[in-house]
Amino acid sequence: MTRQAYRAATTLVVAAFASGCHSAPTPSAVAERDGASVAVSVPSEPGESHLSNIRRLTNGGENAEAYFSHDGQWLTFQSTRDGRTCDQQYVMRIDGSGARRISNGEGKTTCGYFFDGDRRLFFASTHANGAACPPRPDPSQGYVWGLDKFDIYTLDRDGTGLHRLTSNNVYTAEGTLSPDGQTIVFTSLKDGDLDIYTMNVDGSNVRRLTTAPGYDGGPFFSPDGKRIVYRAYHPTDSAELRTYRDLLRQEMVRPNKMEIWVMNADGSDQRQVTNLGGANFAPFFTPDGRRIIFSSNYKNPHSRNFDLYLVNPDGTGLEQVTTNPDFDGFPQFSPDGRRLVWASNRFDAKPGETNIFIADWKN
Repeated sequence: MTRQAYRAATTLVVAAFASGCHSAPTPSAVAERDGASVAVSVPSEPGESHLSNIRRLTNGGENAEAYFSHDGQWLTFQSTRDGRTCDQQYVMRIDGSGARRISNGEGKTTCGYFFDGDRRLFFASTHANGAACPPRPDPSQGYVWGLDKFDIYTLDRDGTGLHRLTSNNVYTAEGTLSPDGQTIVFTSLKDGDLDIYTMNVDGSNVRRLTTAPGYDGGPFFSPDGKRIVYRAYHPTDSAELRTYRDLLRQEMVRPNKMEIWVMNADGSDQRQVTNLGGANFAPFFTPDGRRIIFSSNYKNPHSRNFDLYLVNPDGTGLEQVTTNPDFDGFPQFSPDGRRLVWASNRFDAKPGETNIFIADWKN
C-alpha cells in the first residue's frame, strides 16, 4: 500500500502540522557525484535512542518506500519529484546523490526492489493501462484508497530492458524479495480478494498464501527466509465484510484498520502479532529476526501522527522508536543492520511533504 493511503487517512482531524514548529536544519554534507541531491543532517527527537546521525536524503515533494540494494549502497524509492502528479521509480546512493528515474515515466509506480545481484529491479506500474496517472477515488466514499491496475515489471538498473512479469490487469503490487534472491512475495487482487502470493523471480510457480476475507499485504521475509511478516485487515462481522466487498467491487479499500501478522514462508501458521487498533503497517524484521519494526497511529487513530515501533513476534515488548509529532513510516534495515531508512514528514520544507531519511541504528 502506498504511503499516500496512510498519510491521507491521517488528515481526517488534523488542523495543523506540529513539524512546522522546527527551524530548518543546516546542511552538513553535500553529495553530488553524479546527481544533485543533498544529504542534510537533522537532529533526532527526544526519546529516539535507537537513531543517531540522521540524514535527510530527499528534499521536497512526495518520496517514500525506499529499499536498500543487496550491497547496501543504493536505495530505490518512489517519488513525485520533477513536477509529476503521481509516483515514478528512482534510485539513489545512500548519501542522497546520484538520484535518477528508472521507470518509463508513464502511469504510476510503486514498491520497487533490487534483485539479481543488484543488476535488476522489480516494481509495480499501471502504464499498461495508459500513460496518464490513474484517476483518484470518488471522494463521496470518504477516505478510501484506489486499487489501481498495477502489474509487476522488471528492468535493468539503468532503466533499460523493461519486462512485464505479471499480467493480471488488477491490483498486483507490494513485491519484496526473499533473502536467497529466488522468490518474490507480493499482494494481488487476482483471485477476487487482496491476498499474499509468492512466485519465482521469473514469474513462474505462483502460490497463494492467504485466503481469509479481507486485506493481506505489505509482506516481507524474515532474514532467514523462513517467515513472512505482513499487515492485515479481516472484517469481524457481516456488516464489515459487506462494506469491504462493496468497496472492492469498485476497486477501492478503506485501509484505516490494520494489524501486524506473521506466517511461515509457505503460508502456514498465520498468527496475529498486534492488537493495537488504528492503522499498523509497513512491518519489517530486525536484522537478527527477533523483533519487528512497524509504523502505527494507534495512540490516536484519527491523527497523522504515525511513529515507528518495535515488537516481539508474539506481540510482547512493544517499544516506541520515533517520537516526531507527524508521520514516520516504511522502515527498512540495511543488509548489514547498521542503518535504518524510512519516510517522514519531519523537517519538511512545506507542510505535509514526505522525504527519505537514513540513520545509524543503535540497539
